[in-house]
Amino acid sequence: MSIKEEVEVLRNIPLFAKLEPAKLKLLAFTSERVTYENGQPLFQQGDPGDAAYIVMEGAADILINTPKGPVKVATLGKHQIIGEIAILCDVPRTATVTANQHTVTLKINKETFFRLVTEFPQMSVEIMRELARRLDKTNEQLRQAVTKAGS
Repeated sequence: MSIKEEVEVLRNIPLFAKLEPAKLKLLAFTSERVTYENGQPLFQQGDPGDAAYIVMEGAADILINTPKGPVKVATLGKHQIIGEIAILCDVPRTATVTANQHTVTLKINKETFFRLVTEFPQMSVEIMRELARRLDKTNEQLRQAVTKAGS
């Protein structure tokens, strides 16, 4: 994938949609393209949060470790961001993320990510929206699980 193609993908992600093309090009250029095959982890729950990942192609499963083993809580695909919670909250990874097919990511290191958030406040708003969407979805799943357990 060329820098031009990566810029086009980034432009389609709400988090980066309002960034000027020169900044998107710089982001694509300074980020690392990493490819994963089916079953290969991007990172493990408990790892240090050193980067966020944009899914350029493919998809990845989000797995939470439980006493009964890993539980898949979500699948994220093309144009979605993964791993931002650990860098935003400065905590270890809250989940294990594993490619569920051939997956290409754009790995954005913590320093670059924070520099963008600082320079572009609109990014912060988009991050909050994405996190709120995920929290809403998690709450709905929890409601369904509690209802099912009560049946």
